Amino acid sequence: MAHFQLCSLKILQIFSLLLILLYPATVSCDCTCDKEDIQQSKAEALRYKLGAIAAILVAGAIGVSLPLLGTRIPALRPENDIFFMIKAFAAGVILATGFVHILPDAFESLTSPCLKGSSPWGKFPFSGFISMMSAIGTLMIDAFATGYYERQHLSKHKHVNAADEEHAGHVHVHTHATHGHAHGSASPSQELVLPGLIRQRIISQVLEVGIVVHSVVIGISLGASQSPDTIRPLVAALSFHQFFEGMGLGGCISQAQFKSVSVAIMGTFFSLTTPLGIAIGIGISSFYRDNSPTGLIVDGVFNSASAGILIYMALVDLLAADFMNPRLQSNVRLQIGVNLSLLLGTACMSVLAKWA
Repeated sequence: MAHFQLCSLKILQIFSLLLILLYPATVSCDCTCDKEDIQQSKAEALRYKLGAIAAILVAGAIGVSLPLLGTRIPALRPENDIFFMIKAFAAGVILATGFVHILPDAFESLTSPCLKGSSPWGKFPFSGFISMMSAIGTLMIDAFATGYYERQHLSKHKHVNAADEEHAGHVHVHTHATHGHAHGSASPSQELVLPGLIRQRIISQVLEVGIVVHSVVIGISLGASQSPDTIRPLVAALSFHQFFEGMGLGGCISQAQFKSVSVAIMGTFFSLTTPLGIAIGIGISSFYRDNSPTGLIVDGVFNSASAGILIYMALVDLLAADFMNPRLQSNVRLQIGVNLSLLLGTACMSVLAKWA
């Protein structure tokens, strides 16, 4: 019996020794697996980010190009009724982007618990305040820029009128001298830009600024993320997001009737902003933390400013101008179609808020 107890004790001692020897190896193996999993996760996330750059670039380019190419299709030209519906859809997309996508993100960033100790961010509703000031600033820029260019237009118009009168007198004398064979260049007044076009050009440029700021911010956020599970649904959602935003911007650019070079530059600039933001996010992902106080403040401020710009532009420059148009108000069927298009645009963009 004593011999059996002694053997049992020795077996227990050997078993305990084996556990002590094997346990560190087990822990070490787990740690190694964790490190490998993290590296695999980062590699997978990088693949998704590179795929996102390509997908979002193509989606944005197609979205902004459709309204621009549509001007070559007679049914889609600005003078036709269907263009009002397309523009209302685009305005709904931009409005939902401001209210449903950007503004909630701004509130979330600037009211984060991580900023509770960072005075004064936790003690004042900065998101709403910055959005409001951004909208007011957009109104001021809009008004001053329109006034400046219209004054320039009037000044040029006076000079051109004087030049036309002198040119007409010269042609009249020349006609009498040559018995009806009048020669000369076309009237300089043909080269003037109409006030309506000046207004449309200002609208499209300010709108692009608001969209570009937002696009860079969301691109950096996606590029800095290290989680494939977070990035995967964002790729599809942001592709549709850029497609619809591109349609809105492309509609405004087509109405502004820029020269071909300017149209190409504006369209390319819009298409590249989110991919560029993703590339920046990839570059700074090793040290950038979107939940750090600095990251939250920067995201919150830029998103708030962008939301104010887009909300103002959608309501004032895109919707109010068209909804008060006598052509629209005199046609009940067109009014119904435009309102349905507006609701459809806001619905499409609002649904995407579930993923992006």
